[in-house]
Amino acid sequence: MTKKEKISFILPTLESLYPEVPIPLDHKDPFTLLVAVLLSAQCTDKRVNLITPGLFQRADNPHDMLKLEVEEIREIIKPCGLSPAKSKAIWGLSNIIINEHNGEVPQTFEALERLPGVGHKTASVVMSQAFGFPAFPVDTHIHRLATRWGLTNGKNVEQTEKDLKKLMPIDLWNKGHLQIIFFGREYCPARAHDPIKCPICSVVGCKGK
Repeated sequence: MTKKEKISFILPTLESLYPEVPIPLDHKDPFTLLVAVLLSAQCTDKRVNLITPGLFQRADNPHDMLKLEVEEIREIIKPCGLSPAKSKAIWGLSNIIINEHNGEVPQTFEALERLPGVGHKTASVVMSQAFGFPAFPVDTHIHRLATRWGLTNGKNVEQTEKDLKKLMPIDLWNKGHLQIIFFGREYCPARAHDPIKCPICSVVGCKGK
């Protein structure tokens, strides 16, 4: 199958399985989403959702976040891992949001990626899920599935993002990346994966494990 033939099967399959896709990280506004996505680096969404209620009870906006010491933030988020760097980043981005963006999370990739601890993937999630801007955040899980399905030969998430954007209609980017994440968790895991039982791999093939 060509890549176009594969994506023509994959997209309807994902839509039939996941017509509605909730945002995995609990949040109430762009700021709390930004913090939650930052915390999710090398940490499961489930664990982040267990930690953020305690943090947001103390500070769910940049003004209140600055009232906390970095060490206080670190203690709260410690179960997420990488807490020294993440706590400094959360405090630092709160400071910049207040002083450079009138207390509002910026709505451009450029401005978001200048914030401490915010890379392209985090910015893409915020632009997509908070502001509805067409974006296709690619994490290691999406990269793994896109490679497994033969949709990309990219050696990194940056190339995979470019390849998937070329294959998928722009109006499906925001929903599509979430559908792939949910599908991977339920049907196409990294380990103990059975291609024969997988609704997508059984049709389009499976590269690697």
